[in-house]
Amino acid sequence: MRIFADVHISPITVQHLNDIGHDVVRSNSVLPDNAPDSEIAMRAMTDERAVLTQDLGFAAMIALTGATGPSIITLRLSDARVETVNRILEAALPALEEPILGGAIVTVEDNRVRVRELPVH
Repeated sequence: MRIFADVHISPITVQHLNDIGHDVVRSNSVLPDNAPDSEIAMRAMTDERAVLTQDLGFAAMIALTGATGPSIITLRLSDARVETVNRILEAALPALEEPILGGAIVTVEDNRVRVRELPVH
């Protein structure tokens, strides 16, 4: 899966996801650290990547505009330790490839994953 991780995602998680076969770029490797969400989303669309974030603003921005992309993967975990995030993403991402490629807002929680197709109506 092609993913654009925002600055709140640990570089260790980015490396882990790359190590297990995903193509992940951290936003601050190609954009300024303080790039606004809209610029991150635009770059993700251009690069055909889903945005991986802990920031609820991305999902709201995409949903409110009626956009069909980029897909957003929002982490809403009670434990933000890298080991936990890596374990949960490693388990969740394989089942999410099809909805992500089709355009979706995905919320990854401790014990469930919610998927809403884009555009949100």
